[in-house]
Amino acid sequence: MPSPSAALPKYAQISEMLIREIAAGRLADGAKLPPERQFAAELGISVGTLRKALDDLADKGMLRRVQGSGNYVRHRPDPAGIYAFFRLELVDGGGLPTAEYLDIARLEKPAELPAFGTSRDGHRIRRLRRLSGQPAALEEIWLDGVWAEKVDRDDISESLYLFYSTRLDLLITSAEDRVSIDLVPAWRVDQFAIAAGQPCGFVERWGRTADGEVAEFSRTWFDPSVVRYVARMR
Repeated sequence: MPSPSAALPKYAQISEMLIREIAAGRLADGAKLPPERQFAAELGISVGTLRKALDDLADKGMLRRVQGSGNYVRHRPDPAGIYAFFRLELVDGGGLPTAEYLDIARLEKPAELPAFGTSRDGHRIRRLRRLSGQPAALEEIWLDGVWAEKVDRDDISESLYLFYSTRLDLLITSAEDRVSIDLVPAWRVDQFAIAAGQPCGFVERWGRTADGEVAEFSRTWFDPSVVRYVARMR
């Protein structure tokens, strides 16, 4: 059965949602956000939680706070959110990613994987991705075994890259993505709408450290009726 990952704090979820809305252009550069009490009510959160989220955005240079006037959106070419490398967005743009872990195991890397890392083993992590609650993608991530002896499901947050950086001292600084079409794998779960063996969107990713070492290889099968792969260049 799918297992929910450790959820991000509520303020961080709101901050990440707003970062993705800004990146998708759904919140325009210079746009004034609603008054804080109104905005908090619209989001179903407390004013204190909203203010922490807005503080986070301001710290990342994506919000201008004007005393007595309000909060104004600032676009950045390189938004520094937790999901900065996450390229799937809802068809209409944006969407907050969440994850349900299906299986985590340390295994010998199978022959069909491209060669990467220095260990013969890897941690295979399978999960179901949702965007704003909608089942959107199946992911299979292989982390090179040299980075950890064991990966414990209870220690992983909804963002693997956040787990890497805070628990493994591993920073993924760049990624190469190859987008194509593939067949939905046999380990598909019922929440994913496309049946096993049917074609869907497909992304292969090589995640690299600052010195160019490939620490992670992943495969993502996504439902194009729910999400699109989006890469913005400025």
